[in-house]
Amino acid sequence: MKKRVISLIFAFVGIGFGIGILPNLWELVGFTTQSWLNNPIVNGLIGALIFLMLAELSAGWIIRELKQIETYLSKQSPSFLLFGSLGTIIGLVLAAIISIPVYNFPGPWGTVIPIILMILFGYLGLRVGTTRRDEWRKLFNARNKKPEADSPDILTRKAGENYRQYKLLDTSVIIDGRVQAIAKIGFLEGTLLVPTFVVHELQLISDSADALKRGRGRRGLDIINQMKADSDINVEMYDGDFEDMTEVDSKLLRLAKMLDGVVITNDYNLNKVAQFQNVPVLNINALANALKPDLIPGESLTVTVIKSGTERQQGVAYLEDGTMVVVEDGQYYINKPLDVVVTSAIQTAAGRMIFAKPAHQQKSLREKTEDAPAKSPTKKSPKR
Repeated sequence: MKKRVISLIFAFVGIGFGIGILPNLWELVGFTTQSWLNNPIVNGLIGALIFLMLAELSAGWIIRELKQIETYLSKQSPSFLLFGSLGTIIGLVLAAIISIPVYNFPGPWGTVIPIILMILFGYLGLRVGTTRRDEWRKLFNARNKKPEADSPDILTRKAGENYRQYKLLDTSVIIDGRVQAIAKIGFLEGTLLVPTFVVHELQLISDSADALKRGRGRRGLDIINQMKADSDINVEMYDGDFEDMTEVDSKLLRLAKMLDGVVITNDYNLNKVAQFQNVPVLNINALANALKPDLIPGESLTVTVIKSGTERQQGVAYLEDGTMVVVEDGQYYINKPLDVVVTSAIQTAAGRMIFAKPAHQQKSLREKTEDAPAKSPTKKSPKR
């Protein structure tokens, strides 16, 4: 289909070339007396045939170049395309205005110079529009401000309408489900965007032979439907795809760059890759860790030890928010409620870890310390 369109365009250009240029060529070679050759119909046909031959020879190269241009443009953000187009249009308009007196130049200069000016000013407009787009955006935002007389300037600053508007959800955060509650209570502004390739991955997980994976996939699909049906949550679907990529995470990052959006995830590795590519990320696990109350040594807790620890006689319990509690001598109290006292707490990349010991051991140790008789210093008898 593309090859036919290219051939058609070349044919029309060839007709114009034949009607406009070939009469001058026949005059140079002395064929002006041949009326059957030097007429608009024959000249147009000859020009069309010449350019159709050129189209046949160059169609493959043109299609490859067009594909590279499409790939490059698909990677660019909407602001890049918008300001680049506006800059190019302004450059072409200026070139057309400047070229008005040039059309009267004698010979071919009246045609060649305007074409050169069009190319030059169009390129300059494209460069100015794309390289300074952040400044243009700030300029437009400044004009849209409505400052109040008594309010400070900082209160009148507003981000652009599309700036960080889209929050892109990945597979892990959908399956986790906490993003639904966060969005419902209004802590996530803008639009939650769910790409179709993420939904397709959830569908593959829900069709897995593993019962655990199948349950996680179905939970993710249910959460998407619940959020879409909830009037308090603004959810949209993105139907596009990136056929040159296979990994969902890479597609998600490219889409975030295109839309100037934010990726919401629970995936530690995706978080690191997004930071490396300068893509904004909201990590639900990091938010949960930041909201956990700090436990200081000496505080009391009631936990249920569920398994043995890695060290001898240790037991492992978990709080309601998933924080791991390592209990000294806890293996003797598995599946039993136990009062413990916090001895220390550390923060890791995966979350917090609390170390504790049974409260009755701490109490016994304190009582022994308090009841121990103070040793009085003894006098040494002098040597005789």
